[in-house]
Amino acid sequence: MAHITMYTTGYCPYCTSAARLLESKGITEINKIRIDKDPELRVAMMGRTGRRTVPQIYIGELHIGGFDDLRALDLAGELEQLLVAES
Repeated sequence: MAHITMYTTGYCPYCTSAARLLESKGITEINKIRIDKDPELRVAMMGRTGRRTVPQIYIGELHIGGFDDLRALDLAGELEQLLVAES
């Protein structure tokens, strides 16, 4: 399956929901970058994504966005295709 990177915090319910959705699609490993533990990681995330909120999710090098974006891809039937294409 695809390489997933997710910027996250330890207290984010949307991050938990995103991880659960990805796990339901067979993703067993998510590279979680905890921005609440290191302020420099938050700055790096904002520079990379242009966004301030978590989660920020990448499938391979493709920036998906947050949980709502991930869920929209799933509902549209496009998420599984991305997960396979980026493997």
